Amino acid sequence: MTFLRLSGVRKSFGPLEVLRGVDLDVGQGEVVCLIGPSGSGKSTLLRCVNHLETLDGGEIRLEDELIGYTRKGDTYYPLSDRAAARQRRRFGMVFQGFHLFPHLTVLENVVEAPTRVLRRSRGECAEQAHELLASVGLAEKHAAYPRELSGGQQQRVAIARALAMEPDVMLFDEPTSALDPELVGEVLGVMRRLAQRTMTMIVVTHEIGFARQVSDRVAVMDGGTIVELGTPAEVLGAPKHRTTQAFVRSLGERG
Repeated sequence: MTFLRLSGVRKSFGPLEVLRGVDLDVGQGEVVCLIGPSGSGKSTLLRCVNHLETLDGGEIRLEDELIGYTRKGDTYYPLSDRAAARQRRRFGMVFQGFHLFPHLTVLENVVEAPTRVLRRSRGECAEQAHELLASVGLAEKHAAYPRELSGGQQQRVAIARALAMEPDVMLFDEPTSALDPELVGEVLGVMRRLAQRTMTMIVVTHEIGFARQVSDRVAVMDGGTIVELGTPAEVLGAPKHRTTQAFVRSLGERG
C-alpha cells in the first residue's frame, strides 16, 4: 500500500526546469535511495517532499493528505503558513550540513523543537532526548557543545534531533558528504538501525554500498526525472539505463 505518493512533480527555478514530472510511490516502512549525477534534481525533490520548495506542477500526498496545498476542482491553493508547518512536522530532514545550534548543548539541541513546536513538557522531551542520544551512540555527550564533537557525532545529533519530532518519514540529503571518510561509517550505522526499525526513509546518497545493503528500492535520477527504478540487485547489479551504468561505473562498482 502506498504511504507517500509523488505524482507528476515539476519544479523550475527561472528558466531552469529541475524536476520534469517525477512519479514515485513509497510504501510505509520502505527505504528508497535516490542516486544519480550531480544536478539531476535529487535534493530539490527532497525539498519538495516536505514543502521546503513549492511545486510548479503535480502533487505530493502522504497517507492521501495533499502536502502544501488544498485542491478545489483543478486548482491548487497554497496552505497557510501554520497549516504547512503542521504538515512539515510529519517529515524529518537531515541535511549535508549539521545545522546545530552552537550555543546549545547536545541535549538542548534535541529538546528544543519538541518543546517549542509540539508544546511538550521539558522533562518529557529531555527523557526522550536521552533515549534518542543513546540510540545514536551519544548518551555520554549530552552535555557537550557542537564544537566539541566530530563531524560524524554532530550528524548523529542532527539525526536524533529530527527523530525527536516523531516524523512519519525521514529524508536524508547526502548526510555523509561533508564528513571525513573515517566518520562516514558511524552515520550510516545509525541509518541502518533506523531502516531495521521500519522507518520510512528517502535517502539521497552517493554511498552505493549503503544503497545496495539497506534500501528496498533504488531510484536513479537524471535530467529531473527518474530514469530507472527497482531493487538494488536490479538497478545496481544489472543496470539497464546508460545513466545508471555510467554512474555506478564512476563510483567503482561493478555489481
